[in-house]
Amino acid sequence: MNFTTTIAIAITTLLASACASTHQRSLSSFSPGDTQCYDRQTEPYTAVVDSHLHFRPFGGAAIPLSELTEYFNKTGILFANMYGIGQILPVDSSCTYYLDCPGTSALPSIKNDFANAANYLELKPKDVHLTLSMTFPDLANPRDIAKMILFYDKEYPKMFKWMGEVNLIKQALLKNHHQPATKENIEQWAEFMALLRARNVPINIHADLGNDAEPKKYLPLMAYVLERYPDNKIVWAHMGLSKELSTMKAAEHIQIMRSFLDKYPNLTLDISWRVLYDSYFSKPEARELYVAFLNQYSDRILPGTDFVAARNKQFEVYQEELDVTSRINQYLDDTAFRNIALGGNYFRMLGLQYQAPPICR
Repeated sequence: MNFTTTIAIAITTLLASACASTHQRSLSSFSPGDTQCYDRQTEPYTAVVDSHLHFRPFGGAAIPLSELTEYFNKTGILFANMYGIGQILPVDSSCTYYLDCPGTSALPSIKNDFANAANYLELKPKDVHLTLSMTFPDLANPRDIAKMILFYDKEYPKMFKWMGEVNLIKQALLKNHHQPATKENIEQWAEFMALLRARNVPINIHADLGNDAEPKKYLPLMAYVLERYPDNKIVWAHMGLSKELSTMKAAEHIQIMRSFLDKYPNLTLDISWRVLYDSYFSKPEARELYVAFLNQYSDRILPGTDFVAARNKQFEVYQEELDVTSRINQYLDDTAFRNIALGGNYFRMLGLQYQAPPICR
């Protein structure tokens, strides 16, 4: 990155921060009866929704929920999915991040989901709408997932309205004993996927497309999921991208996403994680293609940071992640901005009684 680009990004970030600090977003301004419009010239481009946010870390202490809600107030986040981390490190491990501990197991557990639910009930935040998510499922060992959902019902009735992020295949976790799901495993999802369908609960699935050596190595797995469960609300995390896949041509990636969206009407993509910006959206030629794609399919996209709330992080880290993952919003047309950044898609997916404000003319 050259000096001019670095300065430009710094200025953009400062301007976004200034806007966020001077404009006070509120839940009431997203109520159906509110008629105030959203002025894109003076108000922030950062999203009001963080649909992909891990309130618990892989290991170690978490940022307290009361502090996280202060982060939301400062940045204008009004709606967030309360993800745990299904894959947690052992309690006797000194690691807080799985990549620092190859060989150490990071396996699915219910612990973070229950910690989130308990923290939510204790604090009951009023200035942000939080949606609890089940992150416990081990998709490669799905036999007891439906039973566990019923156990969640017993312990926290009607509180969990989302599932995920759950891992179909996450290459970064392979050195921590992560097992990718097979087609046989996917067939065994039928019982819990039926429960999700009956309850209209979306599921966010991390499914890497592949890697730089084999860009579409794992694509058949996600294709099989969508073919097998076309009536479920499935969110494909990070549009299938990852640190392991940073050199795929934008046009090729977009064509893959377009073909899946056209074939599966219940599929939604999330554009969380700064990897998308760093490897793709930050490049002008690629960004132009992605903006056209996001505008065309604007009712099928969710925003998010993929921030992991480990205690060694401070507000500035979340602020930067929100800014970086929101920069693409500046280039969207008004319809796409309203659907994605202002939460229209998120509200419709969850059936929430909120509406994205119209854009000022």
